Amino acid sequence: MTIIYFILILSVVILIHEFGHFIFAKKSGIYVYEFSLGMGPRLKKWTRKNDETEYSLRLFPIGGYVQMAGEELDEDDKNEVPKDKRLQGKPWINRFMVMVAGVMNNFLLALFLLLLIGCFNEVSTNSVYLTDIDEEKFPMLVEGDKIVEVDGHFVNNYDKLSLELAVHGKNEFDMEVLHKDGKKERVTVEPKEVYEGETLKGYDYGFYVDGDHDKGLLAGIKYAFLKFASSIEQMFFTVLYLFTGRLSLNMLSGPVGIYSVVGQAAKLGIWSIISLAALISINVGFINILPIPAFDGGHALFLIIEKIIGHPVKPEIENTIHNIFFILLMAVMLYVTLHDIIKLF
Repeated sequence: MTIIYFILILSVVILIHEFGHFIFAKKSGIYVYEFSLGMGPRLKKWTRKNDETEYSLRLFPIGGYVQMAGEELDEDDKNEVPKDKRLQGKPWINRFMVMVAGVMNNFLLALFLLLLIGCFNEVSTNSVYLTDIDEEKFPMLVEGDKIVEVDGHFVNNYDKLSLELAVHGKNEFDMEVLHKDGKKERVTVEPKEVYEGETLKGYDYGFYVDGDHDKGLLAGIKYAFLKFASSIEQMFFTVLYLFTGRLSLNMLSGPVGIYSVVGQAAKLGIWSIISLAALISINVGFINILPIPAFDGGHALFLIIEKIIGHPVKPEIENTIHNIFFILLMAVMLYVTLHDIIKLF
């Protein structure tokens, strides 16, 4: 079942993303050559009446794309696509919306899935309160104390706490907690490695965290937006820590790593699968909106530059920059994937 869940999650997340680009391109009157779900060899293709677009299903469900007129100039000239049906021939706001529509769809999908989770399950809207404290290690702490800092880094939700703990690994760290009486106290935490056989399964910190639980429509709405915001915050700090060296590329996961996580989630039930799908959708949206060439955010960045300088960057130059960064990104993806494979053994 893991492979089925894996394909289903990636297919839905990618389909929703690419559909965002596609529908805005169509609404803007842009000529669309192909709408593809998956990468690699084509398994099936079809067309619709009075529609120039070729729809494709490809072998590997780890990507997808919408090929629009204006991205490959030689292809446009060969097919004699009118300039007013090319991407560059449309108003600035139309082009910008086409670029960010995929990210918007990913974020909307994540919010919808998180809302479902909150409506039908007891969820915690705040998960940084201490519980199950090891009294021998921390006799000064009591249940309900709130974690506010880890080594000077502000913590206000479980996702940020998880990131800070991942950064420290097995190294000890200082943690500041807020007592119920309003006083703050700083304690030193010494993580203890926990093994299952010879496999490292995690760390024992001497405490767990929890929060108030509720379910229903209002709880679902609150949970959806708080979880969405905390996930975005976690992604922001993950990227920041990668650039500053606090995290290494080895902490990232590619398709193989995602497959492994899907297998773990599948053991916990369908709601865990849905939660993972929401998180992946947020990650895909966040990564794509980064202002890096080859990403959607990179295309949006060139549009912002166009707005600033008063004229578009030459398509030949922009396409070359996107292609160079695409190659670099594929190299990073290859490295991450190989590392994921090595971790399996």
